[in-house]
Amino acid sequence: MRDVIPLPGYRLAVRFHDGTAGTVDMAAMITAPTAGVFARLRDPAEFARVHVLYGVVTWPGEIDLAPDAMHDALAATGEWVLAA
Repeated sequence: MRDVIPLPGYRLAVRFHDGTAGTVDMAAMITAPTAGVFARLRDPAEFARVHVLYGVVTWPGEIDLAPDAMHDALAATGEWVLAA
């Protein structure tokens, strides 16, 4: 993972070192009643604290996303939509 930029609507623009890039849509997962630890990201200020740590999209509090699954989805379609 090279870059991550928070976008409106609980989305992320991401780019990997190999050039694979696209959008991660987290809206359904974050707003679901079953969001668990991801519910904290409903606060736009908290969502905006996203960063890359050791090649993984991460937020404070040990919240992160699986880079392998993200890469596969973005390579195939340019978008990764995370369901609730």
